[in-house]
Amino acid sequence: MKTDIEIAREISLKPISEIAAKLGISESELELYGKYKAKLPLHLIDKTQFAKHSLILVSAISPTPAGEGKTTTSIGLTQALNRKGKKTTVVLREPSLGPVFGIKGGATGGGLSQVLPMEDINLHFTGDFAAVEKAHNLLAAIIDNNIQNKTNNLHLDPRTITWKRVMDMNDRSLRKMIIGLGGTTSGIPRETGFDITAASEIMAILCLSTSFEDLKQRIGNILVGLTFDKKPIFAKDLKAAGAMTALLKDAIKPNLVQTLEGNPAIIHGGPFANIAQGTNSILATQMALTFSDFVVTEAGFGFDLGAEKFFDIKCKVANLNPKAAVIVATVRALKYHGGISLNELTKPNPQALEKGLENLEKHLENAKFFNIIPVVAINKFSSDTNEEIELIKQKCLSLGIEAIISEVWEKGGEGALELADAVLRSIEKNISPFTQLYDWNWTVEKKIETIAKNIYGAENIEYAAKAKTDLKKIYSLGLDKLPICVAKTQKSLSDDPELLGRPRNFTLTIREIEIAAGAGFLVPITGEMMRMPGLPEHPAAENIDIDNEGNISGLF
Repeated sequence: MKTDIEIAREISLKPISEIAAKLGISESELELYGKYKAKLPLHLIDKTQFAKHSLILVSAISPTPAGEGKTTTSIGLTQALNRKGKKTTVVLREPSLGPVFGIKGGATGGGLSQVLPMEDINLHFTGDFAAVEKAHNLLAAIIDNNIQNKTNNLHLDPRTITWKRVMDMNDRSLRKMIIGLGGTTSGIPRETGFDITAASEIMAILCLSTSFEDLKQRIGNILVGLTFDKKPIFAKDLKAAGAMTALLKDAIKPNLVQTLEGNPAIIHGGPFANIAQGTNSILATQMALTFSDFVVTEAGFGFDLGAEKFFDIKCKVANLNPKAAVIVATVRALKYHGGISLNELTKPNPQALEKGLENLEKHLENAKFFNIIPVVAINKFSSDTNEEIELIKQKCLSLGIEAIISEVWEKGGEGALELADAVLRSIEKNISPFTQLYDWNWTVEKKIETIAKNIYGAENIEYAAKAKTDLKKIYSLGLDKLPICVAKTQKSLSDDPELLGRPRNFTLTIREIEIAAGAGFLVPITGEMMRMPGLPEHPAAENIDIDNEGNISGLF
């Protein structure tokens, strides 16, 4: 069986100008990054076109180590719709180097449903992550310079500074540290640390901005800490917003690439869904909606994380009206949720599958909170039995949901033709607009409770002492009308990664609540969530290599 990178290398890529021409974009409008990648200028976006075109969200059940294939399904569905003569573009997030070199691998799909050039996208791509990193760390440097400087000092209390530094790599040793050691010329000693770049508020801001002006305003609104007399200090007070935005002048522009079958693909931004909003940029989605009749996009991890934030944050900010949703499930992942160990998942086990179906059922219920009737894509593997697949179909049928076998890894667009038909039928049925789960004007506690009880299935919500203090600060600063972006484990509907399936009667514990005033949301942090992952015992980096001709191996 060929690896993803071997399959990708066998494809003769089309010049990016040919891909742009399929969208009706002339080569003169492209900002080329070699032969097969290009930036799209923002003036191409035409908001008058959005209502004419259909936005389709692809989400999934709660993720498992067995993998669900959400990105692969998004790409395969796009290829299938194009095969049916529907002008369709897929819009995805950019991969972070942390997962690429860690455990998850790249994020360019797989098999015959990939976006290309795979090596470029999974590594440095067009430099967007580097720009986000530099803009973020510039603010960190300006903050430390300000508290060091006697004449240009805002009296920022170093103990209240929440702005860390970032790096696009899994490195647990950088989570907590003391900086400013070495004497009076080396800064003011204080405790800080590093987050991974995808967790940067700059990344969230980039993906929620609707223009250069909006980007600069949001950056200026970043809350960095408090003065000694408890007054807030924002990035604009440090006069940092202009320079930070300048570093992002190219990163704000969406990136055009292609699918393995030569369809347009726009890839832009990369916030994680367990610690941020987990969706690609608004500008990338708007660009695709300008030029395509159908736009397929994905939201990170399960429906409880990426999809909820897609509907309640991104769609509200951008005034988007998605017309359909696909929830990806696999037989082996559902058996994992049914209590079967990873090395037993390829063995038939209808009993475990039936138990694990509770996880899928909850995510289907969650879609209905938004007035969306989803389609279930059963991402088929060779080890799946007909009995197991039929169990999933019958369960979905009993809930009034279509479940369709998807074989996009093996067959590309051909493997999703039936899924494409089901999605088109779903769009025809979903004639009324989607609804949001909560009103942004509600109290912070009511918004958190609504998400926790309705989406996660929590019985109670408990606030730790730090979270209660944070609530007081949020209200005192007048930031209580911001939406909620919960940081929670992706492995479970609860805040405990060990509770698989559909947990019930659990208490969701809010450890603290971070303020992302620039991005425009509040981040209740649950369980043991952290923003700087660590490498596994045997990281994927051990298998990545390059030969004398520059051919990379080991990416997947």
